[in-house]
Amino acid sequence: MIDQIIQFLYSLLFFVTPILMSKDTSELFEFNKMLFIYVATVLIAFFWLLKMVVHKKIILKKTPLDIPILIFFLSQLVSTVFSLDRHTSVFGYYGRFNGGLLSTISYIILYFAFVSNSLNVEKTLKAILASSLLVILWAIPGKLGHDLTCLVFNGQFDNSCWDNSVMAFRPDLRTFSTLGQPNWLGAYLAVSFFIGIYFLISQNSKVKIQNLKSKLKSLIWPAYLFLNFSMILFSRSRSAIFAVLVGVVLFISYYWFFVKTNIKKLLIILLIITAVPALFFKTGIDKIDKYLTVENYSPKKINPSSIINNLTSNNVTESFDIRKIVWQGAWDLNKKYPLFGTGVETFAFSYNFVRPVSHNLTSEWDYVYNKAHNEYLNFLATTGFIGLGSYLLMIIFVVTYGIKNYKKSLIPLLIISYITILITNFFGFSTTTIQLFFFLIPALIITENRQQTETTKFGKASAYQWLVIFVIAAFTIYLLSSIVIYYLADVNYSYGIKYAKVADQQKAASYFEKALKLRQEPVYEDRFSASLAYLSAIAALRNQKELAKQIAASSDSYNRKTIQAYPKNIFYWKTRAKNMYYFYRVTGNDNELLQGIEAFKTARNLYPTDPKIPYTLALYYSILCDTAKNNIEKQNWQKSSLDEIDKTIKLKSNYREAYLFKGQLLKKYGEIGEARKSFEYILKNFDKNDVEVLKELVK
Repeated sequence: MIDQIIQFLYSLLFFVTPILMSKDTSELFEFNKMLFIYVATVLIAFFWLLKMVVHKKIILKKTPLDIPILIFFLSQLVSTVFSLDRHTSVFGYYGRFNGGLLSTISYIILYFAFVSNSLNVEKTLKAILASSLLVILWAIPGKLGHDLTCLVFNGQFDNSCWDNSVMAFRPDLRTFSTLGQPNWLGAYLAVSFFIGIYFLISQNSKVKIQNLKSKLKSLIWPAYLFLNFSMILFSRSRSAIFAVLVGVVLFISYYWFFVKTNIKKLLIILLIITAVPALFFKTGIDKIDKYLTVENYSPKKINPSSIINNLTSNNVTESFDIRKIVWQGAWDLNKKYPLFGTGVETFAFSYNFVRPVSHNLTSEWDYVYNKAHNEYLNFLATTGFIGLGSYLLMIIFVVTYGIKNYKKSLIPLLIISYITILITNFFGFSTTTIQLFFFLIPALIITENRQQTETTKFGKASAYQWLVIFVIAAFTIYLLSSIVIYYLADVNYSYGIKYAKVADQQKAASYFEKALKLRQEPVYEDRFSASLAYLSAIAALRNQKELAKQIAASSDSYNRKTIQAYPKNIFYWKTRAKNMYYFYRVTGNDNELLQGIEAFKTARNLYPTDPKIPYTLALYYSILCDTAKNNIEKQNWQKSSLDEIDKTIKLKSNYREAYLFKGQLLKKYGEIGEARKSFEYILKNFDKNDVEVLKELVK
């Protein structure tokens, strides 16, 4: 019975994880998937331990990957100990979640639990394919302009719930279904594609086509594979398309040299399920699509390739160009922290230490890059050569073991599925679903290669066994309740963010406070501090001076706590600098602005290429210039503000707002001729009909 429960939990894990999402959480997709993985891990570990207690023995089978996995875990542990932000390294970057030490421990537990128990590999694979089919079917309406997620979340059967200005959230152009991003969907379906091929060849070897029913049955897997590859094409994920093509070549090579039966029939089927969708739906890659002459079908006569290309040429930087810049930053970061990196999952703020100036000239210059968009460079930057080396060692052992045991028909296809992960991870990074496959495909391979001969008998449980079971059950309940609290805290945090976006900081602060009462999370403290700072300024405007000072003091307390605990996190220093502006509005004391300037200078030491820092410093110096009591002070602040805006333009030469602000400062300081030059530069190099700039010139 315990084996059946564990089998059910694994099937549930693979079935539910890809489709799980919620509109109530701060991150719709990955957060919910990660928490479900935690829940599944706790339950599987409980029943695994229960089985050990019942059998009165340790049930932990040795595998060829034990040492590589142990080495990898130790590298992550040491990197976490020496991390610049241990909290992030343990729980993962807030917004991505996957990849922290806690998630790695979960995946390792799931690996060992799978190989140590009598589980049916085919049942697990069928759960994977059933889930992938649901993911595919969920995506189809969105491709036609009627996204099911929008229907469930907002009650509107269209694509209006997504931000149409972002290519990654245009399901009519690039599908992403329940995975959250087109590339994540592509990577997931690439893995499922080759699992589907296993059932295709298994069916061909078993089913004899004699009647209509058997004919229809023989079409199930070709139809699934056709849908699968079509959806990969709809995702426009170049890495996933490339991974599938490489996988198909590897599979055909294996089949040609080692199997040889029905090779022509298989080639025809593979040609149909890959070439036909490519002819009809195209790949989104111009160099390939120009050879595909069949017109692309779309109900709205939209050509995704042309739209994507137009956007790319219309001031949108090509994604691979941005990746190369980020990769350079990851490599430079490793030079500074070569052995154990900056700490597991700390790339979001450590990248800023070495962020190339060229990143400022891209269309994504003000995005937070929380991953290196290359799993290997991400490991190199955050866990150093030790972390990357142990990660590659684990991969080498998996692939080598699979190649040695190629004779079983399933193992080569599982290895090819695993290789698709290695390819898509080169151009992206692991998400929860992909990381699940990364650790459990090896478990499937090892289990498939073993003979399950476990037969054990046990008698009535003793009092000691019942005591152990009680302790394990109590700890399990504690862990599950902690996960539930984590979820509830995030829901409150999510509502706080939503109210902050519509400038209702009072409600935002109340939700952030509720989140903090449930869970002490630095991100919650940072947001709560920012909301309180804003509210203190509002209270001051209403002449509630004492209340304003109390709120400001509370805000400052939370902010000091975060920067003291995490002094290398630039985001908390920026919060402090902004808070000081609101405190200045409360007290009218220049010292508040000076503290804000010092916070920005600390942030600049951490992030020297951020153009927003000198831009805001120019603003602060301008305010101090207005309040200065003598001409010498005024001239000093005036010079400082102009110096900072020049630094901004030097860091980002296409920063239209910086040129506008410079012109406004020059006009304010009486340098009319220079101000005119700045405004005219904007009209010449940006928008000739810029109303705001034309008004400045008229003035």
